[in-house]
Amino acid sequence: MNADASAMTPNAPRDLLRPLRYALRVPLLAWHILVHLPLTLLLITPIGAAIRLRSGERLDHRAIRWWQGGLMRVFGFRLRRVGTPLEGAALFVANHCSWLDITLLHSQRMLCFVAKSEISRWPLIGWLASRAGTIYHRRGSNESLSAVAQTMVAHLRRGDGIGVFPEGGAAGSVDQVRTFHARIFQTCYDADVPAQPVALRYVRGDQPARSVAFRDNENFFQNFLRLLGDPGCTAEVHFLAAVPLNGDGRRRMAEAARQRIIAALDFGQHPATLPGNGSDASDDLDPILQADASR
Repeated sequence: MNADASAMTPNAPRDLLRPLRYALRVPLLAWHILVHLPLTLLLITPIGAAIRLRSGERLDHRAIRWWQGGLMRVFGFRLRRVGTPLEGAALFVANHCSWLDITLLHSQRMLCFVAKSEISRWPLIGWLASRAGTIYHRRGSNESLSAVAQTMVAHLRRGDGIGVFPEGGAAGSVDQVRTFHARIFQTCYDADVPAQPVALRYVRGDQPARSVAFRDNENFFQNFLRLLGDPGCTAEVHFLAAVPLNGDGRRRMAEAARQRIIAALDFGQHPATLPGNGSDASDDLDPILQADASR
């Protein structure tokens, strides 16, 4: 049994280094919040939005990416990027493993995410998500679903990148990708933009770092505290070849995106093997609506 699997076992030996990690990381987290965050906020202003770096990136976007990358490192993650994110308007679709997924993606590319409105009330994380332009959906509201779709298209048409998790529901496992719900890809057709699959890969050594995902009945705060004391691992962001608009429809786009993510994760999952209906994509459910049903 590898070290990561042992950490997930209730009767596993006690991690003697956990107190030392807390002793190191808690002060780092406090410094990142009390010192680095105010510095970041000074740059997330209309002035920061108007300043362009030599790379062409806006200063406020770079500040957000810097802070989010720093937060990942406080938790002991080593960041690695593979590939290049598309510039301009695109729908970025990723597998969903953890609440850290948004932080990880934001460390590499500034995106507007679609998320449930409850996240806006999470201490610090929700506030930062709001400042980063997150599009919130109110659970159980069909009017909200329609408004979210319209807002996504409006952002895409003015050149923004949108980040979504097409699996829907709560965060899944690190080494399995569930069915993609194809309705979210309709925004690509409405705004005439491609979709770029993004594989989020958490590894410890050569094994998937399964402990990053939520455990059964574990809430956000419990997961936050546990990960703060867990052994470090590598968080990889693989920006894959874009999926253009498909004449066969949004379901084919969803299937192609999911297959590319599974291949990049390289954890041995066959594209047709997954919990659920056994297919790559479904047009039956909306991923945001599915998220409502999982809570």
